[in-house]
Amino acid sequence: MNGMMLGMLAETNIHSGAGRSEGFVDLPVAREAVTGYPVIAGSSLKGALRDAAREKNLDESIFGSEDRAGDILVSDARLLLLPVRSLTGSYKWVTCPHILERLCRDLKLCGLSDGFEVVSVKKGEAIWSGEHLFLEEREFKHVGGMDDRMKSVSSVLKKMILHPQTASRLERQLVIISDDDFRWFASYGLPVAARNQLDDNKKSRNLWYEESLAPDTLMYAMVFERRDNALNKVRSMFESNPYLQLGGNETVGMGWFAVKILEKKGEGK
Repeated sequence: MNGMMLGMLAETNIHSGAGRSEGFVDLPVAREAVTGYPVIAGSSLKGALRDAAREKNLDESIFGSEDRAGDILVSDARLLLLPVRSLTGSYKWVTCPHILERLCRDLKLCGLSDGFEVVSVKKGEAIWSGEHLFLEEREFKHVGGMDDRMKSVSSVLKKMILHPQTASRLERQLVIISDDDFRWFASYGLPVAARNQLDDNKKSRNLWYEESLAPDTLMYAMVFERRDNALNKVRSMFESNPYLQLGGNETVGMGWFAVKILEKKGEGK
């Protein structure tokens, strides 16, 4: 079964809701039940792809209908790099060994040849191109820099990013921390905005707090074809306009991803 991978770089804030409140956050993002990582459900992604095909007057039949299964299989969109504020210069793109290990498995599942050695990091430690590091208010011990292993990781991640200029920043902003530390940032480090509904007299009717993924968050998803030529139709959706709107609050400019397609050599263009 042929597959492709979609690299999805957030251009704006992304809100794919979980549908239930957690603590003071009324509308949190959806998360994986076991890991706690933010996730976008495959059903939501498939629906966004269908909407994009409809708007571009392309063939919608690959997505199926009430009485016929679709020609493609769409995975959840998984988190890969999380932008985190830093007192050490600009923000950092943060990931962890478990995220990278899972990416290696998914690349193999899609038939892509790229691979890299997954580094090991202890709690409180960080591997990145600089030295002293603060992420939010937390300090991390520098235990490694941009060696051959990190360059191998960076070369794979760059292929997920549509814009070459953006990808060129990756090596100096990439940080790998432990799985436990990363889960803390994925759980408590996302932007939370207060939103308000006003009546005709400009008085508050409904104040709520909404969590989202920040711009420059990098995610990825997998798409597999059940029938020949289905992936070609997915590819055609992004040839002239490589962007996808997904999630809530579209009318206030949220939910836009820049999409980069990764395929086996010899497929596509």
